[in-house]
Amino acid sequence: MVPPAVPRPPAHLRTVDPAKARAGAARRRRTGVPESPLARKRRARRINAVLAEAYPYAVAELDFRSPYELLVATVLSAQTTDVRVNATTPRLFAACPTPRALAEADEAEIQEIVRPLGFYRAKTRAIRTLAQKIVDDHDGEVPGRLEDLVTLPGVGRKTANVVLGNAFGVPGITVDTHFGRLARRFGWTEEEDPVKVERDVAALFEPRDWTDLSQRLVYHGRRICHSRRPACGVCPVADLCPSYGEGPTDTAQAAALLKYEFAPGREELLEQFLAGRTRAELQADGWPLSP
Repeated sequence: MVPPAVPRPPAHLRTVDPAKARAGAARRRRTGVPESPLARKRRARRINAVLAEAYPYAVAELDFRSPYELLVATVLSAQTTDVRVNATTPRLFAACPTPRALAEADEAEIQEIVRPLGFYRAKTRAIRTLAQKIVDDHDGEVPGRLEDLVTLPGVGRKTANVVLGNAFGVPGITVDTHFGRLARRFGWTEEEDPVKVERDVAALFEPRDWTDLSQRLVYHGRRICHSRRPACGVCPVADLCPSYGEGPTDTAQAAALLKYEFAPGREELLEQFLAGRTRAELQADGWPLSP
């Protein structure tokens, strides 16, 4: 009988010596020796560089073709998964290709389309109210300024920065639950309030890096640095993280926790991503993209 394969980390990830990671975490936790602002900035930028190598294909995980589609998809993504939203929005945008079409659409029809996302009545009201506001105040075009986006119903700074960074090319930091958790674990901030987290992290990076940084932290939070059991033993930034050891440090135990294209048994899917295939292309070919 062939024994089961031992889970291993993806080959392209940076390998960290556990002893070095333990020593680095202990040194940064030591009381009375606070990290200098310059040292924190250098460490933060090193983390970003390593994550860029780990996730060279990191982009917004919501499918969209316009600012309107990304805005609506982001609002719909509350309390559900991006995978489920991506499976739902093609039908929605085929029926309602513009804000005006959505605002004027039959409510029952939209409810039926968004039903798989949960809270479908509230979400239908939210996106139709949002669409009507865009029609009334912005001539049917999604505005490209933060101060205008946050005046739209259901749109806060997080959603606004998602749209600005990914649909308009305006640098922005998107502080969702993953970003905030990792920023605190990395020692970039001690704040819980998203606006204060955004402020602290923005001070560590050039604006040109903000959008890509946001994508990489979300990818890392979903694949390796999980909320309850981070896969510390396979983390490529383990030696740069003061929180090393919050999760399993054994390589095999940690590798078994990996998700999405990093999960054991999905090596071919990861190769497709690293080769430059897009999520939409892989989804069209039938690849499983869920956790």
